[in-house]
Amino acid sequence: MAVNRQVAFVLASTDHGTMIVNRNDHATGPGGAVYGVGIEILSQSHYTSESVALLRRLLDLLRQARGDGLIALDGGANLGVMTIELARHMTGWGSVLAIEAQERVFYALAGNIAVNNCFNARALNAVLAERPGMTRVPVPDYLRPGSFGSLEMRRTSATEFIGQPIDYAPDATAPVAAVSIDSLNLPRLDLLKLDVEGMELDVIAGARESVARHRPLVFAEHLKVGFEKLRDVLAGLGYAVRRHGRDLLAAHADDPVGRNIRWGD
Repeated sequence: MAVNRQVAFVLASTDHGTMIVNRNDHATGPGGAVYGVGIEILSQSHYTSESVALLRRLLDLLRQARGDGLIALDGGANLGVMTIELARHMTGWGSVLAIEAQERVFYALAGNIAVNNCFNARALNAVLAERPGMTRVPVPDYLRPGSFGSLEMRRTSATEFIGQPIDYAPDATAPVAAVSIDSLNLPRLDLLKLDVEGMELDVIAGARESVARHRPLVFAEHLKVGFEKLRDVLAGLGYAVRRHGRDLLAAHADDPVGRNIRWGD
């Protein structure tokens, strides 16, 4: 007798190319708005198109200033929208390292890199952290609705409800390698994109040597960590910071690319 198996991950033809997407990737916010990377892609064929356009333009400016061989790091890559867009844009002159903590989402990320023939992108299943080691990651039910990109690696008093309850007990979590950006020993780092659900300060703390050496442009979500906190940390590293909606954009004071950015708060 056949056992019925639910289908969560599906192939979709999108503005970003063919993508593996979880059709359950959605949650409803307090005001009734439905959100989630998967549902946005399935309902409108794209995700964060404005940010994609901005980062592609910034990569062009970085290439003009620094030459070929650019390396972009996509921290919290999720399904790989940004990874695919940036890798495709830099074909022949740059590469992307995508890091995703959730194992099942990582499989989709790797598949999306492969199916879109992004040979200048590679993926790593790991948690970006202040120092390398091992950590444990909560495991949502991917067969039930939830905004999986909103999943936080650790529970706090303000942890977001992603549409389903999450068990943070040790026996309900999965072991995953933790890496710091410094421990990756990258030969260069030109663009650092972070969407790590409140762990942005930890990641920056683990990237101080790389930031001092390579002075990458930083594009990071501040929604959960707080704009002022993240701005102040980056300012302490010599960066000018601009708010970009739920994200911020930062360039080192000595970076000529920063002269092409209109700086606000």
